[in-house]
Amino acid sequence: MHINQIMYQWEKKKIAYYTWLFDLAAGRKLLLALFIACFTGISAQIRIPLGFTPVPVTGQVFAVLLSGILLGHGYGAAAMLFYLIAGFAGMPWFTGGQGGMLIGPTTGYLIGFVPAAALIGWLLEKKRMHNFVLIIVAMFTGILIIYIFGAINFALFMKTSLKATLTMAVLPFVAFDIVKAIIAAGISKTVIPYRFKSIA
Repeated sequence: MHINQIMYQWEKKKIAYYTWLFDLAAGRKLLLALFIACFTGISAQIRIPLGFTPVPVTGQVFAVLLSGILLGHGYGAAAMLFYLIAGFAGMPWFTGGQGGMLIGPTTGYLIGFVPAAALIGWLLEKKRMHNFVLIIVAMFTGILIIYIFGAINFALFMKTSLKATLTMAVLPFVAFDIVKAIIAAGISKTVIPYRFKSIA
């Protein structure tokens, strides 16, 4: 098959997927959001301790980026809300298999997942940021939201200065999140059709 035909068929499949997703009843969209919440819980078990900070590197941020990409702003945020509510209720799917009302240095990051997913979905839907560089910008805007929530909570809980907070709660994760954002942007560029329809 000619490469142009392959690309055309792939574009048709992408449009069909997003049309299907747009037309789903709210209940089924919520089921998809629950699936993404489960994926986030699995991603949370990818954990790399750094030693000098109580905040580990995890796979959760990647799941947050995908939730905005695949579900849009409304249901992407709902997926992260499901993840938080179930985790706080006792589901052992936070990092390290933890569950319950966790109050600690990483709680702010978890809370930041909800607005981050909403913002990424909104930028891709409403602002049509489909150029690869703009998608990266959208990804990092969402990551910045997570950093802000995480750093504020970290500073209050650990009673650290601004410099110490940045050193332990933000800067060590930038390189890892650059990689996550590039991969997520590549997926976004691959799966989102040119004529993007809002699904939320």
